[in-house]
Amino acid sequence: MRIAVATPSGHVGRHLVPMLIRAGVRPLVLAREPDSLALNVRAEVDAVRVDLLDADALVQAVSGVDSLYWVDPSPVGDEPLAEYGHAAISVARAVTEGGVRRVVFQSSVGAEKRHGVGEIDGLAATEVALDQTDADVTHLRCGYFFTNLEYQLDAIQAGKLQVLLPLDQAMAWVAPRDIAEVAASRLLSRQWRGHQIQAVHGPADLSWRQVARIVSEATARPLAVERVTEDAMRAALEGFGMSVARVDSIIGMSTGFLDGFEPEQKRSLQTTTPTALAAWAYDELRPLLTF
Repeated sequence: MRIAVATPSGHVGRHLVPMLIRAGVRPLVLAREPDSLALNVRAEVDAVRVDLLDADALVQAVSGVDSLYWVDPSPVGDEPLAEYGHAAISVARAVTEGGVRRVVFQSSVGAEKRHGVGEIDGLAATEVALDQTDADVTHLRCGYFFTNLEYQLDAIQAGKLQVLLPLDQAMAWVAPRDIAEVAASRLLSRQWRGHQIQAVHGPADLSWRQVARIVSEATARPLAVERVTEDAMRAALEGFGMSVARVDSIIGMSTGFLDGFEPEQKRSLQTTTPTALAAWAYDELRPLLTF
């Protein structure tokens, strides 16, 4: 079995690659900078230097691969949805022309809406593109990553988070390691076919008010959370020099869930994963804070 992993150093990939190695697989890792891989990992994988948006190079890289774990590269420019569009075209071509038979795609809760959810619209476009190929595809509709809190270290350090969603609106929160476990299971299993959705919802739906309490207790630091207006958030992001399109893509990932959204797949044994936010915050977030 030949398995390729895109973004092997990402939040999920850095867990997934060692899991596959422990399962007896020598993964093919697709990375812009393979030298960034840990030394002990490099000895256990085959690495290809490739720009995931370069369709020609990607086709060549995955030729002969049985299964692919695909992650759209994070947009870096002023037009994020355009970059997602390029990613969708690139992976669809690679799967078709490279003869990839199975794909597990790291998507998001909300992609089922297809439009109106900011950057998640880009993931929806990739879902559509992959479903138009002849490959067997599983879309992992993941909840909100615990690791997104790492992008707000300064705010956590200062003791106050600002969010757009109502403070008591619950949503799925999940540890990237749990996503990796689900991904590894799908990549290694021969028991599924066709186009499937697999939600990865973490152990519990949490509101921002609950998150602030959990993080405060786990880190032994007081943490409050307040809801701000869309205009205020927009002004703050534009103050960092972001383009209008980029600001829209970020804000849409919150405002797109203000209409009573319910995930296509409900919480169940299949969609629930074990790692609690409290455990992750104590083990992973707390050491990043200065006391």
